[in-house]
Amino acid sequence: MGRLAVAVVLVLVAWSVGEAKKEKEKVCNKGWECSGSIYCCNETITDYFQVYQFENLFSKRNAPVAHAVGFWDYQSFITAAAVYEPLGFGTTGGKQMGMKEVAAFLGHVGSKTSCGYGVATGGPLAWGLCYNHEMSPSQSYCADDYKYPCTPGAEYYGRGALPVYWNYNYGLVGEALKINLLNHPEYLEQNATMAFQAAMWRWMTPMKKKQPSAHDVFVGNWKPSKNDTLEKRLPGFGMTMNILYSDLVCGQGYIDSMNNIISHYQYYLDLMGIGREFSGDNVDCAEQKALNPSGTSASS
Repeated sequence: MGRLAVAVVLVLVAWSVGEAKKEKEKVCNKGWECSGSIYCCNETITDYFQVYQFENLFSKRNAPVAHAVGFWDYQSFITAAAVYEPLGFGTTGGKQMGMKEVAAFLGHVGSKTSCGYGVATGGPLAWGLCYNHEMSPSQSYCADDYKYPCTPGAEYYGRGALPVYWNYNYGLVGEALKINLLNHPEYLEQNATMAFQAAMWRWMTPMKKKQPSAHDVFVGNWKPSKNDTLEKRLPGFGMTMNILYSDLVCGQGYIDSMNNIISHYQYYLDLMGIGREFSGDNVDCAEQKALNPSGTSASS
C-alpha cells in the first residue's frame, strides 16, 4: 500500500510538471496579425492602436509641402508590425506597456522623418513621416566592405522610417529581412511596409552579442550590469537612444537632437491617451556613456 501511494504521488507529480510545462509553452493565435506565440495571448496592436490614432500622430504627413505625400499609412505600419508582434513588439506586458512601446518606437520614427520646425502649422511635432529619404545627401555613403561591397550605380543615402545609411547597413538589414537591399537600396523609399519593417528589425535586434535591443531596454527585459549602472545606462526610453544612435545623441548633455526625440515620444503618449506623466524612468540619455562608442550604427 505504501508503494502504491508513492507511485500515485509520483504520477501526480509527473502530471503536474507536464501541465506546468504545457502552461509555460502556451501559445495563442490571432490570425494574420499574431500567431504561434505566447505574446499573441496579450492584446495586439490593432486592439489598442487604430487608424484614427495613426492619423492623429502624423497629421501633417500628407500636407502639400511634405516630401512623401501618400507614401506612409496605417496599413503599412500594421502589416510590418505583424512580423514582430509574435516576438513581443507591442505585445509585451499589458495594454499600457504595448501602447507605450508603440509610442516610443514611433517617437524615434517621427523625429527622424520630421520636417517640422518652430512655427510650422500644427506645431513642430505634427510633421513626422514627412520624408521617406534623405533630400540632399552630403556624401556617397559607400565604404570599402568585404561582406557588403557597394553595388555599382546604387546609392546608400538615408532611407526608411529609421533611416538606413551606408552600404554595409543596407547589406545587414537586407540580409535580415531576406530582401536584396544591397543591390536595391531604393526599395526602402518605394515600399512603406518594407521601410517600417526595416525600422522594427532595428528596434527589436541587438547590434552585438550579449547586448540588449532597444525593445529589451524599454519593456523591462534587460538588467543593467554593474558597469552599465556606473556609466548611467539604465532601463528606459533614454537607453533606446543609446542603442540606436550611440554618442551621436547620448552623453552630450541636453542637446537639441536628444530633446527632439523625447518630445516626439511624449507628444505621442499624450495623443494616444496615456499621458507624458507615464513616460517612465530614465527618459533621457544626457549623461549616459555610449554602449557602442562612435561606430556607424544601422540608423545613425
